[in-house]
Amino acid sequence: MNSIAYVGLDVHKATISVAVAEGQRGGEVRHVGVFPNRPEQIAKLVERLGKGERRLSFCYEAGPCGYGLYRQLTDLGHDCVVVAPSLIPVKAGDRVKTDRRDAVMLAKLHRAGELTGVWVPDAAHEAMRDIRARATAVRVLGKARQHLQGFLLRHGHIYPGKKGWTGAYRRWLARVRFDHPAQQIVLQDYIHAVEDAEAWVERLTSQIEDLLPTWSMRSVVEAVQAMRGVGLIVAVTVVAEVGDFSRFQNPRQLMAYLGLVPSEHSSGATIRKRGITKAGNALARRVLIEGAWTYRMPARVSPKLHARLETLPKIVRDIAWKAQVRLCNRYRRLAACGKAKAVVTTAIAREMVAFIWAIACRVQEASATA
Repeated sequence: MNSIAYVGLDVHKATISVAVAEGQRGGEVRHVGVFPNRPEQIAKLVERLGKGERRLSFCYEAGPCGYGLYRQLTDLGHDCVVVAPSLIPVKAGDRVKTDRRDAVMLAKLHRAGELTGVWVPDAAHEAMRDIRARATAVRVLGKARQHLQGFLLRHGHIYPGKKGWTGAYRRWLARVRFDHPAQQIVLQDYIHAVEDAEAWVERLTSQIEDLLPTWSMRSVVEAVQAMRGVGLIVAVTVVAEVGDFSRFQNPRQLMAYLGLVPSEHSSGATIRKRGITKAGNALARRVLIEGAWTYRMPARVSPKLHARLETLPKIVRDIAWKAQVRLCNRYRRLAACGKAKAVVTTAIAREMVAFIWAIACRVQEASATA
């Protein structure tokens, strides 16, 4: 039987610190060195460590360097785990952190089986995850609008209507005048910044719509849109961030993955429940909570929702309607108990996840058997 070595990699933009833990319990753990983070250098390192047909099992922390290293190592025929940084065991009294120590720690923990890996998407799925750029554009748009409205408020120009950013609001903006030319120029620059951000959001939305038909998860995206409050952008965001729904054995695991379960700090007879953990993916959690606001209204199928339901299987439509009836009633009951609106909406978002999981798993099972 070939020996096995566990390799810990502390990955940075320019360098990788490498440590090796021999496979047997209590085996040697040594720091190999620091190497340039370049594919050709990594290939040479793998060849060197794998001499004598020794099996290698690599691990490194998920981070800004992405999954390129994972794909290279697996293409070379070796195991690799991309580790969730927040779930790495850390000694409370350890106050020294270096690349060398991090690599050695990863190698030891990997050998002990104490590391939790993240799900690694394929290249096409990872490309779809870059729709996060739209979320960035939306934030930029919000800031641009805030700057414009703050400038107007500072100089006493207050819109008399009820809603902003409607056609009437934009016509009012065009009529705003300042005595000093410099202020008029600043106003126009702020308006241009808003228009540019709006065009950016629209452009990215159109690109998502154009790319969706070629995506392997298209059927799942279309199916989860049967849920009230889950339009195209919410559906694409959740599916892109979660990936394979079937890797979660039950919806509670998915709720925890998205950070929508309550945190707890209990000791002995003292039990303290706190707010949600906010672990996992913040973008998916945010769009779900935004979608949960729609359940404050009575259950009904709007024309827009009906158009999305027409082409979907009956089982999907039934799950979506069951979800809508339950969640609308639950929203009213929680609100009647005096719960804060934010708490109620978060609870609804948590239950939405269960129904989305059920729909996605059904569709994935049907696609696998087709």
